[in-house]
Amino acid sequence: MFLEPHFGSQRSGWIEVICGAMFSGKTEELIRRLKRAQYAGQKTMVFKPVTDQRYEEAYVTSHDRNSLESITLDHSEALQHVDSDIQVVGIDEAQFFDDELPHACEALALTGVRVIVAGLDMDYEGKPFGPMPNLLAVAEYITKVHPICPHCGNLATHSYRLIAERSQVLLGEIGVYEPRCRKCFDMGNILNLNG
Repeated sequence: MFLEPHFGSQRSGWIEVICGAMFSGKTEELIRRLKRAQYAGQKTMVFKPVTDQRYEEAYVTSHDRNSLESITLDHSEALQHVDSDIQVVGIDEAQFFDDELPHACEALALTGVRVIVAGLDMDYEGKPFGPMPNLLAVAEYITKVHPICPHCGNLATHSYRLIAERSQVLLGEIGVYEPRCRKCFDMGNILNLNG
């Protein structure tokens, strides 16, 4: 059987996933990587889901208010229309996209695009969130970032919801969520009673 070789002149693409709990610096890291690519003269495009309206509609913005201009999408299918001269694509808040996002990212990578995706790996109940588990499975590079648990000082892995709202999607900031380590997350509101 004849296999077509991977020619050195082809542009090679890949998928990078940045994941972690709330306030871990996922968007900050996404912005940092995209700015480095721009500084190197690479053409970039940044996308976020239409549901993310926390700061500015036309920007991906970290909790520290660093930002990059972005395009909002209501479905990952629109990623098929990225211009052919784009070298790096950034996607923020990936957990809010549809389940086709991993396929769309793989299609971009096959065309030679570096795809950098940031998102929560778990929801407020500690369960895998949206398309993130499948993105983690197909990514070449994974970076898990950790905030610090404010109750014990250990690395936090979970996003603990501080208000009584049961819907999976609830955009929020400080006062709505806090990062917690596994043990403090499991202890729940007992810590709030003592604080």
